[in-house]
Amino acid sequence: MIAGTEQQGVRTRVAAPSYVQLEPVGQCNLRCQMCPIQYRRDGPPEGPPAFMDFALFARLVDELAPAADHLHLQGLGEPMMHPRFFEMVRYAGARGMRVTTNSNLTLLNERRAEECVRSGLDELHVSIDGATPATYERIRVRARFSRVARNVALLQAARRRARATTPRLHIVAVAMRDNLEELPAIARLAHGWGAERLFVQHLCHDFAEEALPGHYRPMRDFVDGQTLLLEDPARVERWFAATREAAEALGLALRLPSLRPGGHAPEVPGHERCDWPWSGAYVSYDGQAMPCCMVATPDRANFGSVRDRAFVEVWEGAGYTGFRERLASPDPPEICRGCALYHGTF
Repeated sequence: MIAGTEQQGVRTRVAAPSYVQLEPVGQCNLRCQMCPIQYRRDGPPEGPPAFMDFALFARLVDELAPAADHLHLQGLGEPMMHPRFFEMVRYAGARGMRVTTNSNLTLLNERRAEECVRSGLDELHVSIDGATPATYERIRVRARFSRVARNVALLQAARRRARATTPRLHIVAVAMRDNLEELPAIARLAHGWGAERLFVQHLCHDFAEEALPGHYRPMRDFVDGQTLLLEDPARVERWFAATREAAEALGLALRLPSLRPGGHAPEVPGHERCDWPWSGAYVSYDGQAMPCCMVATPDRANFGSVRDRAFVEVWEGAGYTGFRERLASPDPPEICRGCALYHGTF
């Protein structure tokens, strides 16, 4: 699978993606969506369950392996809601893929904890946006901090019983004004839970493109109210420094975002700003090929469906090719201009 594009008169070759994100669940509803703002309208009560068809999943894995050696199961819905989630993990693992996933961990129970270990899941990234119940439950509405803590314990107990080292536990936290002062405590919490790493990210996107569908406007307001880009830099650095100190004392691997946007000279190649469209693929639960997970929903940007055609046709098609050309130029797609990854603030 090779795609060709023209960049400043030079023929370039784009190989098959080595990293793939497939979305098992796309629904944002009361059962799975725990953000303060709900904007995705897939699944109940708007429609039928928004689960990726297993046959579509298997076909995509068969097409993309072995060139793609890493599969990340992620979406705006909780992946473990999918009734065949662990079958997905096993299927991809049997084809040589390292499988990882994100979870809010609210649906875990003893059986699912055992399945996490037995299925071959390599990493489990758990979203924790507060070190106290009050902060966590304010950010992740309808979630319960005590339930997540209990479920982490179930997972670690299942690993001990099996004498297994996987799935490795990583904690992911989104840094914002509401939880900035709790980041050092989140580092201590992650260590106490047996996590190998704390990955702190900034808010992904500013949702500022002119073509933004109207129902996403509350997300723009939320980001404006919570972004650390508008916070006192001295306050941010004070709490980042305290977090680094806590992690270093515990031997916890830590990643913190940069909050200094970096400009890109026109001659900087697109893949050095963001290499997603060259190295990674993202497919929504209903088969829409999207530029990356930052876009979040196909009604903001997509390259068409892979349900009725091979993935390679889309990967090498005009939509993907034109997007790569724009991203590699001084005039990137509008949706990329508001992306934290593109600006180096993710």
